[in-house]
Amino acid sequence: MSTARIIPIPEQPLPANPPQSQNPPPTPPINLSETLLAHLRSIAEPGKSKNLSHHLSQIVHSLPSRIHSTQSGTSQTTPSASDAQPFDDLRMLINYITSPFSNAATTPPPLSDQDLSYPLSNYFINSSHNTYLTGNQLYSESSTDAYRNVLRLGCRCIEIDVWDGEAKSSSSSESEDSTTRKKNKASKPALTNVSASTEPDGSLSLPVPWTTSSTANRAEPRVLHGYTLTKEVSFREVCTAIGEAAFVTSDLPVIVSLEVHACPSQQKTMVDIMKQAWKGMLVLPSESCQGLPNLSTLRHKLLVKVKYIEPKAAGTGSVPAISRVRSYDSSDAEDQGTPSGVRKEKTKSKIIESLSALGVYTRSYRFKTLAEPEATVPTHVFSLSEKKLMEVHESQGPTLFSHNRNFMMRAYPSGMRFSSSNLDPSVFWRKGVQIVALNWQRWDAGMMLNQGMFAGSGGWVLKPKGYRSESPGGMTKILSESQVDAIEHKTLSLSVEIFAGQNIPLPPDERKPEKFRPYVRCILHVESPQERSGAQIEGGGKNKAGKLKHRTKTSRGIEPDFGGEKLEFNKVPGVVEDLSFVRFKINDDEIGKDDLAAWACIRLDRLQTGYRLLHLWDAFGNPSDGVLLVHIDKILT
Repeated sequence: MSTARIIPIPEQPLPANPPQSQNPPPTPPINLSETLLAHLRSIAEPGKSKNLSHHLSQIVHSLPSRIHSTQSGTSQTTPSASDAQPFDDLRMLINYITSPFSNAATTPPPLSDQDLSYPLSNYFINSSHNTYLTGNQLYSESSTDAYRNVLRLGCRCIEIDVWDGEAKSSSSSESEDSTTRKKNKASKPALTNVSASTEPDGSLSLPVPWTTSSTANRAEPRVLHGYTLTKEVSFREVCTAIGEAAFVTSDLPVIVSLEVHACPSQQKTMVDIMKQAWKGMLVLPSESCQGLPNLSTLRHKLLVKVKYIEPKAAGTGSVPAISRVRSYDSSDAEDQGTPSGVRKEKTKSKIIESLSALGVYTRSYRFKTLAEPEATVPTHVFSLSEKKLMEVHESQGPTLFSHNRNFMMRAYPSGMRFSSSNLDPSVFWRKGVQIVALNWQRWDAGMMLNQGMFAGSGGWVLKPKGYRSESPGGMTKILSESQVDAIEHKTLSLSVEIFAGQNIPLPPDERKPEKFRPYVRCILHVESPQERSGAQIEGGGKNKAGKLKHRTKTSRGIEPDFGGEKLEFNKVPGVVEDLSFVRFKINDDEIGKDDLAAWACIRLDRLQTGYRLLHLWDAFGNPSDGVLLVHIDKILT
């Protein structure tokens, strides 16, 4: 029996060495439990399963010669098509089940040169919200490891909230400055706002983080969640971490979404730091930047997403001798949420020209309506909260869908999600939104669906054909196309027969396997009629389990026997395979809330039929040794 690896609870700093990708867990030689072996023997009994021989022969004869691990630990060669001959169903069933080919989830192939030839708006992008946080949105730590972790896990769009930092003090002046620093500590944006005060001699006292352009030890920006008690981290350290980890597991581009609350002098420092830390990777302005480029041209590149300012309106680019910014009313800030009792002033921050210019292909514009001229600028990105995007869906549904075929859009969680919970990303993907930013600090239904979409990919997934721009260069105007007609919708009948499990991870608070009472819940995430019609969507994009769910009876222990119980979904209409998901949860049957023990989520087109092993992840998003033996039937008409 293997023991599931448990990482610290989400309120603690994230582990420094996370799993290296979101691929389905590798399948080393598996020693089957007696419970699973008993079911395999029953399945292999002559006449017991009329489809077994056909299923095995299809698999065996469609593959070249392969080495599989047998139950005894020795190796043997699977017959190829040229060796076709009768075989022992039980022997072959065991060899097949313990091989990688039995995985219920198929890994998508790498994007071909043809798949990489589309403009950026034609992809879904694996994205993180408030990436720097390690736990909740109110008082958790900020960490550079959070950036390393998500990048190694395949995230390709990360977020940095940048605030003014304090000026460095020399040891000689540190003592005389200490009184002033203590007095002005309240200027820290995570807590409150202060104004400059006048000293008795009439001079101006500059509260931290004010600084002057002539300061020898210039202040450097910091990263934190403003107006909260979250801890800060250096902007320079964040940029260094991103440069080191950005292309460890994928060479596809990374979008760095900046929310800038810093004064002009520190914005200039930001530019200097990014150019230094990301030298050779950062996309810089050029005269040829007229539209969205193809994905293939941006391998090993970092793209900055920042508020766009017309050069003529950005001023001379000089930095005032004394600069102060009380708050930044960014295009991303319409629904960020503020803890009760904290007064949040909103005064626009002026983005300096050199920083704005780094938004080459990903320029942030404040969203007003889809009829504004900005909505047809090839390089624009609109950022909308989950609530605002649902309002646009209801008022301009077809126009919203058409916009997202050709131009970039970002959706992010409500600022009131203090616990770092998530929206339902599948609702927003089906609206064509490329960047659905999620709180990676919490592995809930939203993150499970995200893993189902991006597992095994390089973090960029090509949209279904009807969701892409029609011409290679994209379109320059927004039509009123509807997602109803954009792609074929089918009717699904799905049956999942669940036999047994082994090595099921225990819930985080459970230590005794004999007290574990697991059951399996299967949830189908498909497009609702309201999504297609433009009507109000139930739950407003929030994560709701929905009505399409079934569960097994309760079993016991980490090797539960579910007796081949069937969970069936019959004739479900309006299904698009590429945008539908099957989610499995193993919960502990308790009084009150049933704790999550393990889960799996598979995009419907990647769900394999026949006898399969369903590989499970633990409650913290780590691959585990846990598996379920299942039989899957899937019919789409």
